[in-house]
Amino acid sequence: MGITASSGFPYPLGASVTANGVNFAVTCYHAEAVYVCLFHQDTEELLARHLLPAKTGDVWHGEIAGVPVGQLYGYEVARKKDDKNARRLLIDPYAKRLSRPQQYIARQYSENSQFMIAKSVVVDNNADNISQRPEKVAVRASKRIIYEAHVKGLSQRHPDVPEQERGTYLGASHPAVINHIKQLGVTCVQFMPLFAFMPEPYITAKGLTNYWGYNPFTFFAPEPRYAVSNALQECRQMVDAYHAAGIEVILDVVFNHTAEGGEDGPNLSFRGLLTDEVYLKIKDKTGKQHYANYSGCGNTVDTSHPFMFNYILDAMRFWLTEMRVDGFRFDLAPCVGREPHSFNRHSGLIKAMLQDPTIKQAVLIAEPWDMGPDGYQLGAFPYPWFEVNDKFRDTVRAFWRGDAGLIGDFATRIMGSRDCFHKHSRPVVSSINNITYHDGFTLHDLVTYNEKHNLANGEENRDGHSHNLSWNCGVEGETQDSKIIALREKQKRNLFATLLLSQGTPHMVAGDEMGRTQLGNNNAYCQDNDMSWLQWELDKTKQDFMDFCKTVIALRQSSQLLGNLHLEDDTFTDYTNADFVNWYKPDGTDKASEDWQIKHNRAFALELRCADAYKEENEHWLICVNASDNDVRFHLPTLPQGGGWHLRLDTRYSTIAEQPHVCMQQVFLQQGKSLVLFSYQQPLTKLP
Repeated sequence: MGITASSGFPYPLGASVTANGVNFAVTCYHAEAVYVCLFHQDTEELLARHLLPAKTGDVWHGEIAGVPVGQLYGYEVARKKDDKNARRLLIDPYAKRLSRPQQYIARQYSENSQFMIAKSVVVDNNADNISQRPEKVAVRASKRIIYEAHVKGLSQRHPDVPEQERGTYLGASHPAVINHIKQLGVTCVQFMPLFAFMPEPYITAKGLTNYWGYNPFTFFAPEPRYAVSNALQECRQMVDAYHAAGIEVILDVVFNHTAEGGEDGPNLSFRGLLTDEVYLKIKDKTGKQHYANYSGCGNTVDTSHPFMFNYILDAMRFWLTEMRVDGFRFDLAPCVGREPHSFNRHSGLIKAMLQDPTIKQAVLIAEPWDMGPDGYQLGAFPYPWFEVNDKFRDTVRAFWRGDAGLIGDFATRIMGSRDCFHKHSRPVVSSINNITYHDGFTLHDLVTYNEKHNLANGEENRDGHSHNLSWNCGVEGETQDSKIIALREKQKRNLFATLLLSQGTPHMVAGDEMGRTQLGNNNAYCQDNDMSWLQWELDKTKQDFMDFCKTVIALRQSSQLLGNLHLEDDTFTDYTNADFVNWYKPDGTDKASEDWQIKHNRAFALELRCADAYKEENEHWLICVNASDNDVRFHLPTLPQGGGWHLRLDTRYSTIAEQPHVCMQQVFLQQGKSLVLFSYQQPLTKLP
């Protein structure tokens, strides 16, 4: 190719365009030599192999003249002849773009064929004018409503998205998709993993795939499967489109393991360049070392290792500055606090994130558990971290299906789980409240199935959780019984209203608002088909529920108390927006301590009042909850100033239009298994 190599420079890592060509810099341990291999753009045939002529510490580097932007490349490492990685093509961990999706092909891997490995692509970091891109979105934490979505699933079946763009970054950012999310009232989209990933060999052998994408082999390059032609560029376009619509973008990141798996897994990048030092090891009883498997995926990243420590920080900065995402949700987040095995809420990596000028301004959400020692760490992450709250999920599910003895725990959950996120040290929005998540039943399936139905996954229904706290309302699966259908829809309204009217940050799953079903599959990680994709066709029942969701979200967003309560006894801020919080029994008397312990008590009322609430512009709310099967007569709190309680929401009604516009003063008969929201109305005041 008429290309010459010089020593170049060791930083930045990766492929950097220079005035003369491209500088390649890669960290590689215990190597005798490192080569950069250049490939034909169309056929991926080898064009040239160049020795990186310089080494600084553990970084091998060289500037190769004449290499163009768009060049395909990879690395080869020369070690001892018995090294299984000798001359195996490896992916650049710092590559920002890949030539194609990575698949595991057993024959090619066993033959050490370079054609199994996706090629890294040289990109020009200065090609995009960031100043011309939309500004990042500044969403107040109290107004954040998270919508968890899969890039492909959002648009694969959308009739308004051009066929060639369905299932892609461009499809996910099509105006029809964004308008739906915007009109719903969502302020933040949390995308499931966008890091390039490889389906596990055992899934591939079954003829299935890893649809969710929680199996990365790089923390930089966006997944090519979701691209029409250029994943890096199109992913940026997607983020920009959401920002232009005023919607935050949070990325679900997997820093806890990689697609290289256990000791017998494929060597794709890290293990070939850095040997196995970047994965945690444990000793068995004989003293032999094995990979620690705190992720359940074969390996666990040693996030305290110097390379991985810096690599994770570099990747976060890349996604925040060049891709312009607004934050991260950390899959199995205790991994980032392990040093190396024990969890430390003030680990070096966590502290580094919170002192970094860029990262500390991002939204940081922890899934606060993994499979390692002391793996359950709900409430342990330091401010300003948010945390996914499984206690909220489990308590709310169990309470509404009718489990006894939960009223006290339910009250704790809807008030922000202050037993986990303590006053004075964490704000109430720290709790990421969810009823559903990608790994479990959809909202519709939660009220339709008692048991998981995962046979399609090819694991004889052994995979997925069995403790779902679901209730099928009397029949397993879909039915034509109108009474059961009506009860299921009411239960969905109860669950969604509880989610949005609780203190904390609400998290919903894309498609729940449209009655999406996975046919009872609660672990659809390998279902890249109609089971996982959003179905955009709406019948009347689905449309009614979506309209209900919009109404509840709008109610929350119009309020300063519903979801962001600041009480005088919480010194985390010097701001107070509530005069008092009262709890009532249905007879109108205050709930005493012993009332919370009554096993079959499933009905209560919660009153929230702003300071100076009787000024027209301020708020005064009453939430009545009845999870029993029977109707309950509620005696409403007396309003000495006159006026009455205006009905704002009643889940007994299948549509908002059916709700009566009534203003009550004394007694209200509440239907069994329903939630009602009242607001105080002054006399002679017009309703909003």
